[in-house]
Amino acid sequence: QVHLVESGGGLVQAGGSLRLSCAASGHTLSSYSMAWFRRSPGNERQIIASSRWSDSSTAYADSVKGRFTISRENAKNMLYLQMNSMKPEDTAMYYCAARAIGASEFDYWGQGTQVTVSS
Repeated sequence: QVHLVESGGGLVQAGGSLRLSCAASGHTLSSYSMAWFRRSPGNERQIIASSRWSDSSTAYADSVKGRFTISRENAKNMLYLQMNSMKPEDTAMYYCAARAIGASEFDYWGQGTQVTVSS
């Protein structure tokens, strides 16, 4: 099993930046595809950034493309989300998640960290 703990959330003004971190324990992250999701009140949980286990290639939702960057340090079992040019609509609970090789869904989730962007 993989245990995930997010940190780095908080309150930021529009246009500002935050970096979220996700610390993993239990297994090395090199064997997992990783992603960041977010959920705002009244909305479904949305995947916003992902990093494939095989080559660390990344993908982003259109809503964050060009502003957010997902990265990983497998040796440290860490996942990051650098968020720049933030907007009030980025306000949400952010979660990191892990998907094992061969799995069809993300199996492991952190508890989430709240991000609030003020206008």
